[in-house]
Amino acid sequence: MQLDALLILAVVMFCAGLMVAITRKNAIMVLIGIELMLNAANLNLVAFSRFDPQALQGQIFTLFVITVAVAEAVVALALAFKVYHYFQTVDLDKISTLKK
Repeated sequence: MQLDALLILAVVMFCAGLMVAITRKNAIMVLIGIELMLNAANLNLVAFSRFDPQALQGQIFTLFVITVAVAEAVVALALAFKVYHYFQTVDLDKISTLKK
């Protein structure tokens, strides 16, 4: 694949993730949008690393980003489950306070 095709794909992925994160009111969908944006950034890192065979920094940095994204997803889903347990909804507009 050529570099420009990979970059266009990454832009489309990032824009789709941004639109999901901005327009959705469901907390789970917002998290999915953020993960899509992180994967678009990873695609950029791997694409640029692929076209410089001597440099593996992009691929190594992608592994770190994936690790952080997994940790973020686990913590965010745990928080979403606790919020759902307390408020009986994950709609971000209906969650007005976190006080008991």
